[in-house]
Amino acid sequence: MTEIQTIAPSMAGLTLDEMEWQDIELPPTDLPDGDGDKMESPWHVGTISLVVSSYVAAHGGRRDDYFIGANMFLYYSMDQVRHRDFKGPDIFVVKDVDGTRKRNYWAIWEEQGRYPDVIIELLSPSTESYDLGEKKDLYERTFRTAEYFCAAPDVSRLFGWRLKDHRYVSIPSDGRGWVWSQELGFWLGGWRGVFWGLEHTWLRLYTQDGAMVLTPDEAGRQRAEAERQRAEAERQRAETERQRAEAERQRADVAEQQLTAEQQRIARLEAELARLRGESLP
Repeated sequence: MTEIQTIAPSMAGLTLDEMEWQDIELPPTDLPDGDGDKMESPWHVGTISLVVSSYVAAHGGRRDDYFIGANMFLYYSMDQVRHRDFKGPDIFVVKDVDGTRKRNYWAIWEEQGRYPDVIIELLSPSTESYDLGEKKDLYERTFRTAEYFCAAPDVSRLFGWRLKDHRYVSIPSDGRGWVWSQELGFWLGGWRGVFWGLEHTWLRLYTQDGAMVLTPDEAGRQRAEAERQRAEAERQRAETERQRAEAERQRADVAEQQLTAEQQRIARLEAELARLRGESLP
């Protein structure tokens, strides 16, 4: 029996009736979705959380027209399944699919031949040569993934490639060291800050005009801070109004005291005038 080693993009959309059953080795349905391995560092885990959660938040919390996977298995060939020699990207995005369907892994033959549109790998000393070499070739030649990005820890280096004429072409960075993703519609760049109690330069998404895409927690804290500042401004406005009213009351008291003093002075003058008139009478 002839084995199909790779489910090529050209098979997307074909039905089983259109293929010759005798030439197909049907894929298993009990594929593993984890191997117990841990990520290499808190920076890797935190970066994945930041990128994924902010990307979902940028889409209003909806996943109905894209799928974003993180540190999950991606199956693309029967040979790979037999040898279990590929674990999958750190982060990948597939556009124009139902992202709400539950998946423990991404198997190309279960997804109408759809490969990732964007892949992001987080480099480490043990994986860098593989991510920049063999994996890059795989994403370029087999996956034909439109864009591929690699970030070193603390975003000390950031690389991007875009598929053009079936070959990866380097995406130039701007003056900030950011690279633009046409597929995601965001910049990728570093952000120095504290996340999970750790200060690092994290990989983040930025809008076209340079605003950082916030996670739901960050957006909630920003809204809470804006509400706190609004309440503080309202308190200060009320305090200013109270002080103004108090100052007005004090001015009114002074004016009343001045009026009383003036009335008393006039009364004394009238009394004195009356006394003088009385003394002048024969």
